[in-house]
Amino acid sequence: MEVRSENVQVRCDKLQAPGIPRTRLQVWFIRVCSSILLWTCLVQLVAVGELWHPNFFPNITNKVPWITLVPRHVDAVVQSPPPLVPPRNYTSNGFLKVSCNGGLNQMRAAICDMVTVAQLLNLTLVVPELDKTSFWADPSNFEDIFNVRHFIDSLRDEVRIVRRLPKKYSRKYGYSPMEMPPVSWSNEKYYLQQILPHFSKHKVLHFNRTDTRLANNGIPFDLQKLRCRVNFQGLKFTPKIETLGYELVRILQEKGPFVALHLRYEMDMLAFSGCTHGCSMGEAEELKRLRYAYPWWREKEIVSEERRSQGLCPLTPEEAALVLQALGIDKDAHIYIAAGEIYGGEKRLAALRAAFPRIVRKEMLLDPAELQLFQNHSSQMAALDFMVSTASDIFIPTYDGNMAKVVEGHRRYLGFKKSILLDRKILVGLLDMHHNGTLSFNEFTVAVRLAHKKRMGQPTRRRVIADKPKEEDYFYANPQECFCEGTNCADLPGYGNLSGIKGAKVSDLLS
Repeated sequence: MEVRSENVQVRCDKLQAPGIPRTRLQVWFIRVCSSILLWTCLVQLVAVGELWHPNFFPNITNKVPWITLVPRHVDAVVQSPPPLVPPRNYTSNGFLKVSCNGGLNQMRAAICDMVTVAQLLNLTLVVPELDKTSFWADPSNFEDIFNVRHFIDSLRDEVRIVRRLPKKYSRKYGYSPMEMPPVSWSNEKYYLQQILPHFSKHKVLHFNRTDTRLANNGIPFDLQKLRCRVNFQGLKFTPKIETLGYELVRILQEKGPFVALHLRYEMDMLAFSGCTHGCSMGEAEELKRLRYAYPWWREKEIVSEERRSQGLCPLTPEEAALVLQALGIDKDAHIYIAAGEIYGGEKRLAALRAAFPRIVRKEMLLDPAELQLFQNHSSQMAALDFMVSTASDIFIPTYDGNMAKVVEGHRRYLGFKKSILLDRKILVGLLDMHHNGTLSFNEFTVAVRLAHKKRMGQPTRRRVIADKPKEEDYFYANPQECFCEGTNCADLPGYGNLSGIKGAKVSDLLS
């Protein structure tokens, strides 16, 4: 034993011989590496133990907090993550790749539709690609806007979703998938009879357009419910977006009840719609040039006043000011402008700001450094407006585009929160009569309130127009199947009596 000890001592002495001194840096480095190795081993041991037996290390795992993201004005909730639902067991017929087109909310609805199509056809869905080539030129990927891990896990009992195609099916390896746009407003029979057979020859099908490719009505109840589930549960914004969105909501709520005004008076909308009412000749010409510059805006020659008289133009800021006054919005109410850059800038907002001095935008409420990461990412900016609009006490869109419709649907789902859905065709006539002096402001006010008495987001059945899907009510604006408890919506239990549901307290906003 003595000999062995001496040998060990000699070896140690050799390691610490004067010719090879240990520096403090080396000692520090060895300690850090050892600590990292020990912690890694501990984490792996806990993970393996939990897989083998969920309560194998109760005293350790119970002390690892899982924080649910909540608004800053609400105390943080510490809870365990929800258990993963068992995956649906099915043999996949192939891969469905989709490229969404349009703005954030058009793509959101399309994603819900494509998940539903993938489930119907027993396909594996590849995480959708977002539009990067439209007017907005937003470079954001799916994972920059939506929580991709939650998206995959929360829907795993309905459809298999993968982040990317297997390498052997990628273009890099010479594989060319079949590419096509599905027919707009199609029902499940179209997908079963016309699309599914393609997978007998192709393992990958690429839908290169996805807007409104699934019908509003006439779809089996279980598929409609799946659309609801994806929209209201499967699609969560990233923590970065949610944190800043909640901060905006907190700031506004501390000021009191507030209105979210979706003032869609933006360059792309005016150019696309051909609406130039209130614009100078130079501005009208600029908008026309923009319309011609983008080939996918197919309608080029547009008579602005004809379109306006049909109720197809967004209200101008000046018109919006008069309508809000007629609706009884208090002049001291806080009004959040949920929109991008208003065409004409602050100059065009002058009349609206004179009528309602407490108009705010996200750029006024947040520090520039907080918004820096969102610059040149219009879809991420739109996500912030979506969160504020959904949380507002009253939501008023000046144009019934995709954001207006999807927010309306969310507010119905949240208890039929007040959304004033403007009838622009009626309003244009009333506004013109008021401007030419044939209608006093009191008469204008009475007429506006009467016209919108039943347009406050109350419970109502979705309007169906056979063979005219563009003219009927949009599924995502009034997803009535999401409110049904049974296996169908034939009776819509309680739907006729839901006016008794308590929505937001808005009395403080009305004069």
